[in-house]
Amino acid sequence: MSVVINNIGLLVTNDPSVGGDGLGQIRDAAVVIDGDRIVWVGRCAEAPAADYQADMTGACIIPGFVDSHSHPVFAGDRSDEFDARMNGQKYEAGGILRTVRRTREASVGLLDAVMTGILDEMALGGTTTVEAKTGYGLDIETEVKLARVASSHTDEVTFLGAHVVGPEYEPDEYVRLVCGEMLQAVRPYVRWIDAFCETGAFDPDQTMEILRAGKDAGLGLRLHAAQLGPSEVIPQACELGLASVDHCTFLSDEDIDAMKATDTVATLLPAAEFSTKQPYPDARRLLDAGVTVALATDCNPGTAFTSSMPFCLAIAVREMGMTPEQALWSATAGGAAALHRDDVGVIKPGARADLVGLAAPSWLHLMYRPGVPLIDKVCRSGRLLTLTQPRLRLDG
Repeated sequence: MSVVINNIGLLVTNDPSVGGDGLGQIRDAAVVIDGDRIVWVGRCAEAPAADYQADMTGACIIPGFVDSHSHPVFAGDRSDEFDARMNGQKYEAGGILRTVRRTREASVGLLDAVMTGILDEMALGGTTTVEAKTGYGLDIETEVKLARVASSHTDEVTFLGAHVVGPEYEPDEYVRLVCGEMLQAVRPYVRWIDAFCETGAFDPDQTMEILRAGKDAGLGLRLHAAQLGPSEVIPQACELGLASVDHCTFLSDEDIDAMKATDTVATLLPAAEFSTKQPYPDARRLLDAGVTVALATDCNPGTAFTSSMPFCLAIAVREMGMTPEQALWSATAGGAAALHRDDVGVIKPGARADLVGLAAPSWLHLMYRPGVPLIDKVCRSGRLLTLTQPRLRLDG
């Protein structure tokens, strides 16, 4: 069944073949979808016939957001930590183990309900592609449980057994577990492996051992690094073929050169800095160096409990040196690049039919009017979603 979506006032395609600017914008546009794919894009006056028509009455359409870094499968509330930070307590990495304890106790049903609620929130904010990490189990049984739940909702699942050291283990013992039995157990459910290389988590040698094990198992590579301070691991990790380095606040010139040379994406997570009162990463420095930048939510219960990509866009423009055009591209096509995807984050023939209609004449209003609910319609894989605000149940 084909549908022509016509009378689009302004269409953002992210297709460089359209020309004009980096967003590939078309005015008075139309899009034809057939099943879950886009089959035609162009001027409304030139649109081919289709089985059905949908009239956008002059509204703006953008590609669905691609959230390439999130932690949406867990149990437990940590709002007290946010309150403490807002009252002057410095952020440290220890809160993860609080979520681990609650997550280990949680049923599959509760974990699935939490993730479903967060994904519904994300859809309400225009997100149509989500990467989801494990990392709140830190034992074989719970990591497998998290991977199975996540894989029932998205193809982009990341094994983050190397979030912090499991509480029952010595560090080297735990690294061996992550690289061995735990990796083997989660392997059927995941596409990526990730490690948190920071003080209080894993050092560069441990991180490299974990990434090499993941690569040997056929997984793509991701890395949390340079969030809390400089990291020595980034250049050598880039040589392994990283898809993305995430956080990237404290980067050296050598780090940036290595990312540029290896086409490694810098995924920036402004909600984490907002919630922890840490310095924001310098997106302008990365962009000027020619590094591809993605924006993502880092949605997690402790340090960035937001599911809103529009919120992240507004912060990126206000605090991180990005232009509005760069921010929108990074939240769509940039996120796709961080996942090595060319079928999402773009509106062109052959791409997945993920489109977001705005209650605004221009995408610029997403940042011009921060906090205003401007997402009007969301089409994911060719299906128009029913947008309702979920009630998250974090503790059963």
